[in-house]
Amino acid sequence: MEVKGKRVLVVGLGKSGVASAQFLAARGARVTVSDTRSQNELKTQIPALLDRGVAVETGGHGERTFRDQDLIVVSPGVPSDLPQLVRARGLGIAVIGEIELAARFLRGKIVAITGSNGKTTTTTLCGEVIASASQRTLVGGNIGTPVILLVDDSTDDTVNVIEVSSFQLETIETFHPNIAVVLNITPDHLDRHGSMEAYTAAKARIFENQNASDYSVLNLDDEGSAGLRSRTQGQLCWFTRKQQLSGDQTGTFVRDGQIYWRDGMHEQAIMPASEIPLKGAHNLENVLAAVAVGRLCGCDAVTIANAVRKFKAVEHRLQYIATINGVEYYNDSKATNVDATVKAIESFPGNIHLILGGKDKDSDYTLMNHLLRERVKRVYTIGSAAEKIRAHVQSAVEVLPCKTLDAAVDRARDLAKAGDVVLLAPACSSFDQFENYEHRGRTFRALVEQLSGATTAGSERR
Repeated sequence: MEVKGKRVLVVGLGKSGVASAQFLAARGARVTVSDTRSQNELKTQIPALLDRGVAVETGGHGERTFRDQDLIVVSPGVPSDLPQLVRARGLGIAVIGEIELAARFLRGKIVAITGSNGKTTTTTLCGEVIASASQRTLVGGNIGTPVILLVDDSTDDTVNVIEVSSFQLETIETFHPNIAVVLNITPDHLDRHGSMEAYTAAKARIFENQNASDYSVLNLDDEGSAGLRSRTQGQLCWFTRKQQLSGDQTGTFVRDGQIYWRDGMHEQAIMPASEIPLKGAHNLENVLAAVAVGRLCGCDAVTIANAVRKFKAVEHRLQYIATINGVEYYNDSKATNVDATVKAIESFPGNIHLILGGKDKDSDYTLMNHLLRERVKRVYTIGSAAEKIRAHVQSAVEVLPCKTLDAAVDRARDLAKAGDVVLLAPACSSFDQFENYEHRGRTFRALVEQLSGATTAGSERR
């Protein structure tokens, strides 16, 4: 893709937007960036862009800015149906996302992983499995490192393991994963996509450019993922923790506590499921998906098993923080939808003090009520969704309105007893009170560490 001398507009100055603008400018494009945030809000991003010769528009999107371009690159957080983008397409201007831009320059094989939940854990584990087999491996995408930043380090023998979101898949054209994985599809981002049908269609685009030499990896136990079978272009590879594969099926499954890989008529034991160092049945599914990817990439069973055994929970994903006065504290800030919170709750037998809330994504919180009755002692609500959550779950569990995360942690500390668990698994996005879910998770960890310090100091004084 030749960009030298082309007029390119980058819309949105998140991580991927800034990286895209710098990448394009370095290759001779005449780059403009546009963001609705003020100049003051973008004061950390602007200097580096100006140094690259990038024109910066802040405080809104000018109509003319969008018309006078050869190409527009949109960040994932920018809705693809933004009126200015719709009009630009009407004028024949190409509109693509950062992941599509990167794919046109990226060298090597692409493993793309999507799903409503488990993407980051599975992407990270896949990267570690493949790297353990001494294959050149790069990891990026929605996991935090923009794919565009992988381009310069990629080679023809690189395996690029990429986490992709529904937002990113909305703006692909030629993006072609050699291995495409859909972990699960449950209600999420309905405030953006408008319906489950539209959300599912966006996820299914991961298969759009595959062919018969590629692999499509699906979750046989998840209705949303398995339902995409008819939309796949590649060879089917299944993973399942509830069923067993047979006949000419390919994939991973569990039998008598052992994880197996099946390739047509041949089976191979990989490792005991009990040796997975992560909590929860959902993490067994993530491991099964990663084992499948590892085998499809030619990794041997011993290498895969060793990589899994060494794997540690990714930050903000059911991450153990501390035990204080017999109470365990877990950070699952990445649980930004109801299904993710359900999986987090299911990872503990009971006695949970659950912190819920943030920015609502048009979610139905009543779907948690059966588990709240069985396993949760109290719910502590925070953020703008607090009242809706209270209305949805108050028939199932005691609800304590706390408004802020620090207040919720304080209340939970006062009420939790030895043997209980305090769990941050908000079922909401973070953008009402925090920069992102990482900011929320780091804040929770700091609050818990303050509690731990105060407890230690108190013990010393006594």
